[in-house]
Amino acid sequence: MLPAGGPSSALTCGAVLVAAVLLQSVCVAVTFLYFTSELRQLQDSYSKSGIACLTGEEIGNSIQNLDLVESEDREADPCWQVKWHLGKLIKKMMSRSYEENISAINVEKTLTLPHTEGQTPRAPTRRIAAHLTGSSSRRSALSSRINPLPRRGVGHKINNWESSRKGHSFLYNVELRNGELVIPQTGFYYIYSQIYFRFRENENEDSDLLGQIRNPKQLVQYVYKLTNYPEPILLMKSARTSCWSKKAEYGLYSIYQGGVFQLKREDRIFVSVSNSDIVDMDKEASFFGAFMVG
Repeated sequence: MLPAGGPSSALTCGAVLVAAVLLQSVCVAVTFLYFTSELRQLQDSYSKSGIACLTGEEIGNSIQNLDLVESEDREADPCWQVKWHLGKLIKKMMSRSYEENISAINVEKTLTLPHTEGQTPRAPTRRIAAHLTGSSSRRSALSSRINPLPRRGVGHKINNWESSRKGHSFLYNVELRNGELVIPQTGFYYIYSQIYFRFRENENEDSDLLGQIRNPKQLVQYVYKLTNYPEPILLMKSARTSCWSKKAEYGLYSIYQGGVFQLKREDRIFVSVSNSDIVDMDKEASFFGAFMVG
């Protein structure tokens, strides 16, 4: 026997429990939706405020008054952290750029030659160059173009070079005087020279002379410098020993040399040779020149 009203009470309790669960679920769902909406609104508002901190004229004033902003109530300004960090970054980049520019200016001043006040700056360096070639005349005219070396020294100086603009020869801000290039300005110069030695048998020549020419010869080329010093100064020397066969109709050899030297104004440079009797002044084979490099 069931007590009176038993099933009715159980059903009522079950219905109340189910209703409570449903009500709680609805409350949780409504609460979740409400807070989600509020959080989204706060996020949008904060993003807009952060962007607003970086737009308009406010950011410029904030960077200029960065120190003042630091001293104010930071909590009252929601953009304070954005402004502060951005201002510090911009100041750091500007300081680094300034230091780099100052360093570059100091290096440029260091590399520039100093001059005292009232002294005019040094004039730009002139272009100085010369290329002298041999004459087209052959050995018949060598006696007038190769002279014994003045003062003391070795060999015979080549006196007459082709200096006009015939062929490849030229003079540019340089003077040629008695076979010598006169240096117009102190500096470093590259000097070069080539001499062409050429022996060719001539039926009219004396047999004793031919025998002397065919004997082993030391073919030497010298480049000298003349200064106020009483004796010429040897700059370069290049040599070769030749021994031409008696059966050879002719013998050929050329000597080239070049180098950089410091020369002073009014110095003179010239070329001399050891065996003037077999020098061939062909304009493409015998030449002499110099140009300023600094």
